[in-house]
Amino acid sequence: MGSGGHPAARSAGVFGLALGALGVVFGDIGTSPLYAIQTVFSIDNKAVKPTTGDVYGVISIVFWSLTLIVSIKYVVFILRADNDGEGGVMALAALARRFTRGRRKLVAAALLLGVLGASLFYGDSVITPAISVLSAVEGLEVASPGLKDAVLPIGIAILAALFLVQRFGTHIVGRFFGPVMVLWFTVLAVMGVPEIVRHPQILKALSPYYVGTFATDHPFTSFIALSAIVLAITGAEALYADMGHFGRAPIRRAWFFVALPALVLNYLGQGALVLSHPRKIDNPFYLLAPSWARIPLVVLATAATVIASQAVISGAYSVSRQAARLGYLPNLTIRHTSTLESGQIYVPVVNWLLFGSVLVLMLAFRSSSKLASAYGLAVTGTFLITTTLFLIVAATVWKWAKWKLITIGIVFGSVEIAYFGANATKVASGGWLPLVIAAIVVTTMTVWQSGRGIVTRRRREMEGPLQDFVDEVQTQKLTRVPGTAVFPHPSKDTTPLALRANVEFNHVLHEHVVLVSVISEDVPHVPQEERITVDPLKHTDDGIVHVEIRYGFQDERDIPAELARAEGTDVELDFDAANATYYLSRLSITRGDGREMQTWRKRIFIGMSHNAANPADSFCLPVDRTIVMGANLEL
Repeated sequence: MGSGGHPAARSAGVFGLALGALGVVFGDIGTSPLYAIQTVFSIDNKAVKPTTGDVYGVISIVFWSLTLIVSIKYVVFILRADNDGEGGVMALAALARRFTRGRRKLVAAALLLGVLGASLFYGDSVITPAISVLSAVEGLEVASPGLKDAVLPIGIAILAALFLVQRFGTHIVGRFFGPVMVLWFTVLAVMGVPEIVRHPQILKALSPYYVGTFATDHPFTSFIALSAIVLAITGAEALYADMGHFGRAPIRRAWFFVALPALVLNYLGQGALVLSHPRKIDNPFYLLAPSWARIPLVVLATAATVIASQAVISGAYSVSRQAARLGYLPNLTIRHTSTLESGQIYVPVVNWLLFGSVLVLMLAFRSSSKLASAYGLAVTGTFLITTTLFLIVAATVWKWAKWKLITIGIVFGSVEIAYFGANATKVASGGWLPLVIAAIVVTTMTVWQSGRGIVTRRRREMEGPLQDFVDEVQTQKLTRVPGTAVFPHPSKDTTPLALRANVEFNHVLHEHVVLVSVISEDVPHVPQEERITVDPLKHTDDGIVHVEIRYGFQDERDIPAELARAEGTDVELDFDAANATYYLSRLSITRGDGREMQTWRKRIFIGMSHNAANPADSFCLPVDRTIVMGANLEL
C-alpha cells in the first residue's frame, strides 16, 4: 500500500473530519441567521427600511462579506498560515514572533497583537453564548407571545446547565454535534428556498451593484447597517482557530459544500420575506417557517446555539492554555476530560469566570437585539489583528512581494476598517463591553509578563550560578544517599533553591541528581524524539545532570513520562525514574518597596501568583513523591 493510503479511506477520513468541523467550527457563523437580519432592520430606530433598495443592499453586503472575508480571506489565505498545523490568533502571533527574531520592533508588534487578539477573543467568548442562546429561545415569543417573560429564565437555565457539565467533558454528546449541525444547515437551506422561488427577483442581490447603490443612495444608513451586518460573519475566526483539530481540507469542503450554500439561501429567503411582508422584519428568521414548525425549530435552534457556545467555551480553554504556556498567564489548573483526545480540556477558573460574565450580561441586556450592539467591536478588532499578523507572516516567512502585501492589505483592510468604524459608533450603547473585557485581559497578561520578568531576575540573584555550585560540590565530601532526586527548574543557568537548601542544611546529595528545565517553543508540538537534550554540566561521573525538555504550546507536559522514556539512553541517565523523588522550589511573593512595578500592578501580580496552579499538577508530578521547599521574595 502506498504512503497516501487507499483513496476511499482518504475520502472517508476527510468526510468524517468535515462532519466534525460542521459540529465545532461552524456553530457560531451557522447560527448568525437567527439574529443578523433582524438586527439590521431594528438598529438606530429602524434606520434601514424594508424597501427594495435597502433590502437588496443589505443582502448584497451580507453575501459579499461572506465571500470576501470568510471565503477568500480566511478559507483561501489565512488557512495557509498555520503554525505547524495549528491555527488561531495566538498561534499566528507565535509564528510571526518565531520568524521575526532579531527584529525587535516586529517581535514587539507580534507579541502585542497576539495579546490583543486573545483579549478580544475572551470578549467574544462572553457575548457569543448569551446572544446565541437568547436569540434561539426568543423564537418562543413568535410561536406563543405569552411566553415572552419565560425567554430569559429559560436562556439562563440552558447556559447554566452547559457550564455546569463542562467538568465532565463533551466527548459523549460531542459525537452528535456534527449530525445536528448538518440537520441545522439543511433546515436553513430548506427554509430559504420557498421564499426565493416565490420572489426570484431577490437573486439580484447577489450582484455587487447593489452594494454600490445602497452606499451611494444612503451613505449614512449603509454605514450604520454595517454594524449589524457584521453579525453575519461572526465566527469566521473559528475556521482558523480550529484548523489544528480538523485540518485545512475538511474545513474548506465543509464551508463551500454545506455551510456557505445554506447560509446564502437562508439570507436570500429572509430578504425575500421582508420584501413581500415588511411587517415581518421583527423576526424574519422564525417567520420564514410555517407556524406548525416553529416550536420544533426553536428546539433545533437551541441545540445549534448550545453547540456554538460549546465551541467558543472550548476555544477559551485552549487560548488560556496557550497564553499560560507562552508566558502571558500563570500556570492554570487544567483537567483532561477525555483519555483519547488531548485537546479536550477543562479549565475551572476560565469556566466560572466565563459563566459569571455571561450571567451578568444576560441579566443586564435581557435580549439578543440589545446584546447585538456589544458584539461587533470584538469581532472586527480580531479581523484587523489577524490581517496584520498574516501580512507580517507573508512578508517574513513567505517573502511576498510588496505589491502583493499592499493589495491584500488594501482589499481586506479597507473592508474591515469600515466594519470596525461602524461598530465604533456603538460604543456608548454596548460596544464598550468587549473593550472593557479586552482591557482587563490585556492588563492581566501584561502585568503577569512584566512581573514574571522581575521575579525571574530576583530569583536568579538568590539562586546563584549552577556551574559554580556543581564545581563547589566536587570539592566537598558530601554524603551521597541512594536514590534519584529530580529538581524542576526554569533553566540551567542558576541553582534550584531546593537543591541548594538540601546541601546547605542536610549536607547530603542524592546518588543521582537530575535538574529538569521545561522550555516552551513557539510551535504547537515538538516530536518526542526531539524533546530531550542532556548536559552533564562538565562532569560525567558525578551523578549530576541537566535535562532540557522542549514542549510545544499544545503539548501535554509530563516530566515523569519524559524521564521514563529517557531512562538509560545516556550514561548520566542511568537511574530509576519510576521511584524518583521530585523537589519543587516554591517562592512566596510579597509586596516590597521596589519601584520596578506600580503598587496596583504588584497587587494584581501577587494575587495571580498566589492563585496559580500547583507546578506539581502542571508537570504531572506524583503527589506521594513530591516535596515542596519554599522561599520568600519581595517584589
